[in-house]
Amino acid sequence: MGTPQATTVRGKAGPAEERQDVLRAARSVFAREGWTHTTLDAVAGEAGLEPDTVGHYFKDKEQLLLSVLLDSSASVAAALTVIAEDHLGEITDLAQDLAALGRAWLTPLTAFAEHFAIVRHISAEAARLPAGVLEMWQNSGPLQAQRELARRLEAVAAQGPLDITDAGHAAGRFIQLISAPVVQRSFHGALPLADFETDALIADGVADFIRLFSPVSAR
Repeated sequence: MGTPQATTVRGKAGPAEERQDVLRAARSVFAREGWTHTTLDAVAGEAGLEPDTVGHYFKDKEQLLLSVLLDSSASVAAALTVIAEDHLGEITDLAQDLAALGRAWLTPLTAFAEHFAIVRHISAEAARLPAGVLEMWQNSGPLQAQRELARRLEAVAAQGPLDITDAGHAAGRFIQLISAPVVQRSFHGALPLADFETDALIADGVADFIRLFSPVSAR
């Protein structure tokens, strides 16, 4: 039979796990309160830890926000990379395949709801955020996802159905034409659209994308 002290030691989280607990709690608080109204004390309370413990891992709120954004956006970018690979690996019907990609590209809005709640706050609080946070977030998340999409679109173009000379530009246009209208109208997933409305916006975007990037002979 173990001693009470041994039981306590076995149940205590290690530093890596405790740090992840802080990040999870901070993500929830930032999603609810935004940058301006979040405090380290509130994050500590959410995590069930002492404020000094949060301060041990993150020196201030700026570092904590950046860590949350980098961690969360990397997860979203990784999910989008898989989506691009799954939907653009083999093209059988360009319009249908791009529409399917567009629908899948939007699934992180609900799968990573807290992340996009933070994004909504960021949009409103951009002028108050610490210098450099937005740029580092963009590079680790949205731009990383766009780079991976560009790589897959370049492979599709090599098969012939698209005429792409700048894959990064094409990926940006895809996101702008196909997912941005849904993201904007739903306020980053806060007010989800009806399926028929989402499908109509995606279909319009796909048609415009194909007109822009179809081979000259097909226009």
